[in-house]
Amino acid sequence: MYQARYIRTDGTADGEFTLPDALFDGVIHEGALHQAVTAYLANQRRGTVHRKNRSAVAGGSRKPWRQKGTGRARQGTIRAAQWRGGGLAFPPQHRSWTRRVPKRIRALAHSSAFNSRAAEGRVAVIERFDFDEPRTRKLTQLLAAIAGEGKVLFLTHGVNRDLYLSGRNLAGVRVLPFGQESSYDVVWAGTVIIEEAALATIGDAAEHDGSPRRRPLAGATAAADAGENEEEA
Repeated sequence: MYQARYIRTDGTADGEFTLPDALFDGVIHEGALHQAVTAYLANQRRGTVHRKNRSAVAGGSRKPWRQKGTGRARQGTIRAAQWRGGGLAFPPQHRSWTRRVPKRIRALAHSSAFNSRAAEGRVAVIERFDFDEPRTRKLTQLLAAIAGEGKVLFLTHGVNRDLYLSGRNLAGVRVLPFGQESSYDVVWAGTVIIEEAALATIGDAAEHDGSPRRRPLAGATAAADAGENEEEA
């Protein structure tokens, strides 16, 4: 069972958060993760490059001169690769770089990516993203408080347009709704910040045993008890 930093809306740390076992089960399958990431990168290739070979170039249907008796090298067509205006010898052709990954392998790679980040302490849970309008400066201040340097992946509860617009012009920042991220997106990020409400949508949330997922900072409970005693006095 992994623990993650729990962050308030203003960026201050407030203890630890117990990550749900349905996604963070501790299994890291490097083979499945490698297969999913390489397939994702291959699927980004368009494969539209194309050049003509000698059969695709117009003209040159007859021999430029006879086979023997001229003293020159034999030639079959002026559209051969050695002629100016001829086709290429081994030109690139249209092709599809698409790779298909089985559904179970994709699911295993997806959980492995999250587990690898959680094992390294690179997962944080934020109370909520308080963005009423796009503000890049506000997001930059939040990043400085909770993430520091490196690439950051924000996973929101549903579509958060204001947060997306705030971070789309920041290098190394990616904002996606939770559940729409790929294994590559998680591995790409140095820090993954998940909105608390998004984790509540995972299947084991209803089957949770009722114990608190968030554990307060050391000393916070004692301070709260002291405050309650003062009020009673």
